Amino acid sequence: MKYAICVAMTLMMVDTGYACSNVLITKGASKDGSVLITYSADSHQLYGELYFVPGGSFKRGTLLDIVEWDTGKYLGQIDQIRNTYTTVGNMNQHQVIITETTFGGRSELYDPKGIMDYGSLIYVTLQRAKSAREAIKIMTDLVAEYGYASSGESFSIGDKDEVWIMEMIGKGTKEKGAVWVATRIPDGYISAHANQARIHHINFDDSENWLYSEDVVSFAREMGYFEGSDAEFSFCDAYAPIDFSGMRGCEARVWSAFNILGGGKIGDKDAEEYLDFAMGYNAQNKMPLYIKPAQKVGVKEVADVMRDHYEGTPMDMTCDAGAGGHHTPYRWRPMFFEVDGQEYLNERAIATQQTGFWIVCQSRNWLPDEVGGVIWFGVDDAATSCLTPVYTNVTRIPECVAVGNGNMLEYSPTSLFWLTNRIANFAYMLYDRVAPEVQAAADKFETEAIEQLKEIDAKALELLADKKSGRTGAIEYLTQYSENKAQSLFDLYQGLDTYLLVKYMDGNVKVQNEDGSFKDNGNKPTIPASPKQPGYSQKWKEAVVKDAGEVLKVK
Repeated sequence: MKYAICVAMTLMMVDTGYACSNVLITKGASKDGSVLITYSADSHQLYGELYFVPGGSFKRGTLLDIVEWDTGKYLGQIDQIRNTYTTVGNMNQHQVIITETTFGGRSELYDPKGIMDYGSLIYVTLQRAKSAREAIKIMTDLVAEYGYASSGESFSIGDKDEVWIMEMIGKGTKEKGAVWVATRIPDGYISAHANQARIHHINFDDSENWLYSEDVVSFAREMGYFEGSDAEFSFCDAYAPIDFSGMRGCEARVWSAFNILGGGKIGDKDAEEYLDFAMGYNAQNKMPLYIKPAQKVGVKEVADVMRDHYEGTPMDMTCDAGAGGHHTPYRWRPMFFEVDGQEYLNERAIATQQTGFWIVCQSRNWLPDEVGGVIWFGVDDAATSCLTPVYTNVTRIPECVAVGNGNMLEYSPTSLFWLTNRIANFAYMLYDRVAPEVQAAADKFETEAIEQLKEIDAKALELLADKKSGRTGAIEYLTQYSENKAQSLFDLYQGLDTYLLVKYMDGNVKVQNEDGSFKDNGNKPTIPASPKQPGYSQKWKEAVVKDAGEVLKVK
């Protein structure tokens, strides 16, 4: 019998490799004791929709089809377990979280015969695990039995109490399975990873906080990647040696997240002391795996980190001529270009135009699982989109983010992904004018939703304790709330879409009343709504004059 993990995974041909960012917040580092893990699934081919797989019961001997998440390629079958858990996106009904970033690593370690790709590892394991530690065991057992079908991967794995980073890479055609290491982030600390292996030295004497494959060191010696004692062994140096692009395109994003949440400090040093590493100039100056934040972190603070474009740093993309006339912090791909034989790069910030979906996963140990897990879900570029809360025990997914409501080649007027893209692509053209309005709308919605959650939690707990409504009533209440809240976001963005077009079309800015209207005091339309014409940035003007000043000069 065949059982698809998710319809979207069998239909979509995606390429999320080398493109994602994760920030990890332990419960002791969060404002309310939540575990928080972010994820941006950044791919030019990935559609923004919320995957949903209800838990089920299966007969003994049932087989599960494994379809590669990135390509839709059928990889093989594995044994299905008797009972599975409900999953909503990258969380399950027991508040377990698994996200990822791809670091690639040594290309010869890819196994073409492996069955478990990294995406299948995530979504199959979420259907089977009740804790982070159990998830690590399931994932490593699966690749040992069925082989690992992806390149090097960093996984963020969390539950109500713990946060772990696990890094894994295959063994090529030499033998089945993978080498891996996992470490628990100490409570009160935060971490991050972004497409570059980050686990350095392993504490082999701390079995409570470190887990690893038996051959993690010996395999590296056998392959000629490492010589020396176990104490000198570095996982990232052996299996994913860093280069300029790994620092500038990947570790720079970690540096920026640490810089923001660390208040300008990374560990006991000023963040600037690691700039030469982040910018790709000094590979020896590695940052720590985790740091203490300057202040406790909440959903809103970590969500805003995902909107970062290196503002206020030497890598700030709003300041040079490439930002155009409207300080746009985006550079279209490819990332590298050449002029007169010299190679240059376009920065790769945390927020990026090609995001399919992004999330802040929240696990809360003081609440029962029926209420505790919330996935804050957004689609498209984090900087111009908004998160909406979806509880992880729902029985339905909001229509505007449901699988099958449009795709990358089929526009849907009821899809939040397409609506958000309409706004984002308008903002890219007039960023300094449009983006602040979009960000203000998102800030208001998210702030109100975070505060509203207390009321929703309380009502759900009341229903859960009521003998008449019980678990079924509480979950239906949370399902309806999640649906209605997502729809209210869709309605907000629909109004925002038309408002922005009316106000900013053709490079003009129409004068606006306090109530948001474009009418005079007599409630009559102004003609033509008293437009202002702010023009372009000074940097843009100077660049144009340098390039074509003699032609454009007024004489």
